[in-house]
Amino acid sequence: MPLKKLFSCLLFLLLASLNTTAQAEPSAFTSGSYQQILTSNANQPFMLVIWSVNCSSCLKDMELLSSIHKSKPELKMIMLAADELSAAEQIQQILEKNQLSEIENWVYAAENTQKLQFEIDPKWYGELPRTYFFDKAHQRTGVSGVLSKEDYETMLSKILKLESK
Repeated sequence: MPLKKLFSCLLFLLLASLNTTAQAEPSAFTSGSYQQILTSNANQPFMLVIWSVNCSSCLKDMELLSSIHKSKPELKMIMLAADELSAAEQIQQILEKNQLSEIENWVYAAENTQKLQFEIDPKWYGELPRTYFFDKAHQRTGVSGVLSKEDYETMLSKILKLESK
């Protein structure tokens, strides 16, 4: 089984390197990737959205996320698909359809997804959708379930307001 995962990972990387379109392929999210995201976004508020191609609530949320991305270009939005690398093509199609393929995108690329979830948040049990709102100091608030436009606006105003202080 691990050999199959390794082959899938190598195939994904090969296909990603051959991609000549302007659309960015999702990066492989492995152990340590969460810390990499935090480090690369130091002193910057951002929103981490964890979703799946098999989550109907997540898919319904995509249009709203796209709208938020367009209306708040100053907000860094990161998408993390909690799917296997083998779903990369489907993930990319969903992101493109919702005009979210240009932002930073990741996809689970480790066999032990529970370990990845634990690295993100030891108190999170994997329910989707899951959204984290990080302020400039990376104090975070995690919310499971579907959020309304008003919920997003309230949370985003908090993390963006803190940035301007």
